Parts: sequence; C-alpha cells; structure tokens
Amino acid sequence: MVERVVKVINRAGIHARPSSLLVGLTKDFKSSIHFEQGKNRINAKSILGIITLGAVYNSEIKIIAEGEDEQEAVERLSRLFESKFEEEESANIQNTGNQRKWSPYR
Repeated sequence: MVERVVKVINRAGIHARPSSLLVGLTKDFKSSIHFEQGKNRINAKSILGIITLGAVYNSEIKIIAEGEDEQEAVERLSRLFESKFEEEESANIQNTGNQRKWSPYR
C-alpha cells in the first residue's frame, strides 16, 4: 500500500472538471485507489464520491493506492494535484484559442 497526502492548491477546489480528470486518470490503474479527507474515505474511481468530498482550496487529501501499479498511481495523481488540474493554464489556452490536453506524462 502506498499513501501520500496532497494539498488542493487550485483556487476553485475540486469541482466537476477536476473530478472528471481524477476519475479518468484512476481508471488507467488496476490498483484500488481511495481518497481520504478527515473521516471520509471514498473510491477515487467514482466521480460522485470525489465531488461529495467537497475539497476546497488548501484542503488536504490522502491518496491511498493498493495493487500492482500503486506507486505509479500515487505519483501520477500527485502530479495532477500539483498541476492545479491545469486550470490556470486552461484559462490561458481558452483566451488564445489554442487546444491542449493535460498529460500526466510531463
């Protein structure tokens, strides 16, 4: 089992778009992945579960992965949190009309 605490550093917190990115990324892994905030522990492969966490700016969330690709799962999910779910870059891209998708491989 691999665990890591991450902080929500995008100002809007985790709403529908970041939740969708998280679920999309977690579905790439065979490991069981959960997010824990306070007493709440949810399946990270469930968009509804993620949204119900209600994680706001500066919230701390523990990523918990268990399985054959647990280390990679935690690493890539952590990078997504660190990238602020690409929201600030996304706003700049929308202003310039350019298209670019987030990639956890950068």
